[in-house]
Amino acid sequence: MSAILNSFRGWNWNSLQNDNRLGKTNETMVSDSMARYYDSAVNAKTFYAASQAATTWSVALATTATGLIVSNPAGSGVNLVIKKVSFALSVAPAGIASIGIFGGWTSAGIATHTTPLVPASTFLGAGSTPRGLADGAATLVGTPVWLMPIMGGFTAAALVATTPAIVDLEGSVIISPGGYVGIGALTAVVGFGGIFWDEVPTT
Repeated sequence: MSAILNSFRGWNWNSLQNDNRLGKTNETMVSDSMARYYDSAVNAKTFYAASQAATTWSVALATTATGLIVSNPAGSGVNLVIKKVSFALSVAPAGIASIGIFGGWTSAGIATHTTPLVPASTFLGAGSTPRGLADGAATLVGTPVWLMPIMGGFTAAALVATTPAIVDLEGSVIISPGGYVGIGALTAVVGFGGIFWDEVPTT
């Protein structure tokens, strides 16, 4: 009897009926068959932008920003759902340099793309062109704010070889049309950054 109560009929990917198991609080019990992000990647919904050379990051929330900025043009028709953000130092900083994620929004979006980058699908060689834009330098609009820190700071004298900061945001930050997200530093640093996102229709 418990087996009947704790299952329900469903359909799998090849249209065959199967029994889906429920947990004690009626949650559906599932497990990953493929890698976690395989489905969105193979369907050309996941995109990336990354530094292609060591870059000098602007200080704090300067509106003439350098580093890595991902923006969603007004009227794009999609939301950019941020999945992963990463950063790695390439030069020992002169002082303590904490790294964080910032974001902002205006209805018109970023208009000045000083140093455009080339974002692309993570399905290398087979994906589509993203609607989101990426820049190594851009003029931020509105009032950018810090969203969260992703890497602690060090003094130059005490700096050891650090591992890259790789943060899975799990889709918790969404850039609507007109908005942007970037990686920022509290003091000037030189390094590499990367951002992964999904593009989902707004309606």
